[in-house]
Amino acid sequence: EGWISCCFFLFLFVLLTGVWSEVKLEQSPSEVKGFGERVKMSCTLSGYILTNNDIHWIRQRPGRALEWIGYMSTGYNSPRYGSSFQHRFIMTEEDSSRRQYLDINSLTAEDSAVYFCARQSTMM
Repeated sequence: EGWISCCFFLFLFVLLTGVWSEVKLEQSPSEVKGFGERVKMSCTLSGYILTNNDIHWIRQRPGRALEWIGYMSTGYNSPRYGSSFQHRFIMTEEDSSRRQYLDINSLTAEDSAVYFCARQSTMM
């Protein structure tokens, strides 16, 4: 009976590891915009998802460290922003909870950066 429990646990571990490894994030293509314009970026979550997820937005300006913009939990549409990103940066979500957006209004030279989205899995 002990080996059955062991094998079941191993099977469950392999199954769940395989499921979690299939989760992917896809960002919208790169864009070049002018000062004063608006940009809207998307981050799409795909795959079989067993947990809630927080989608974080991060940027890296040339020669600078990573900066955390904020995050939003999927399905809640209530973003949390870093202190420097509370005015022109707007995070939203589609009803499906699979795609989130980052809007930046009135672009400035300081906004020139590479923007990333990242997923943090959260257990309910």
